[in-house]
Amino acid sequence: MKKLLNTAAAMALAAAFFATPALASDKSELLHDANQTVENLKHDPAFAQAAKMIGGARAVYIVPKLVKGGFIFGAEGGDGVLLVREGRGWSTPKFYGMGSASFGLQIGLEQAELVFIINSDLALRGIEKGNVKLGAGAGLTVVNLSSGAEGATTARGGDMVVWTSGSGAYAGISFNGSVIKADTEENAVPATGPAAEALRHNLSTVS
Repeated sequence: MKKLLNTAAAMALAAAFFATPALASDKSELLHDANQTVENLKHDPAFAQAAKMIGGARAVYIVPKLVKGGFIFGAEGGDGVLLVREGRGWSTPKFYGMGSASFGLQIGLEQAELVFIINSDLALRGIEKGNVKLGAGAGLTVVNLSSGAEGATTARGGDMVVWTSGSGAYAGISFNGSVIKADTEENAVPATGPAAEALRHNLSTVS
């Protein structure tokens, strides 16, 4: 019973990351940060492999700042943007938050960047519906980018491959139980302007 109560409390705490939508004034900043994350990915040693995956991806979900909540249950989360493949380019960015009771950030690591390379229609549809839970138990598999990640996505049908900053800080991490949820308020107005166009263009240069 105690374990059940702790689990429920942790899940409730993770949900707090979705309780307050991003302020409109933060829109451009989030797009700018996502663009910088793409730049960081381009200069990562694993980029060559990631580029091949992005070239064939259905969509990309970028979380520039995944942060620890600093609470007793260790909730973690962050705001992100989703871009869907449109021909040789990318769609207008849409805003989604991500949260979990704990992603297992290494001790001392308070922040990380994530890029989810979305390979399957199942994963994309789940995200676009507005509230998707990751993990094999939910029907969606997530593979960490590593020397064997490309084979894992093709041979074992991974729905998503995730690149992270932090020199392997996420090696072995599990995203099971993590939730991606649409920010309906921010998505009510299309993300246009210089920051959105810069992100779309930059992402096109890696795919």
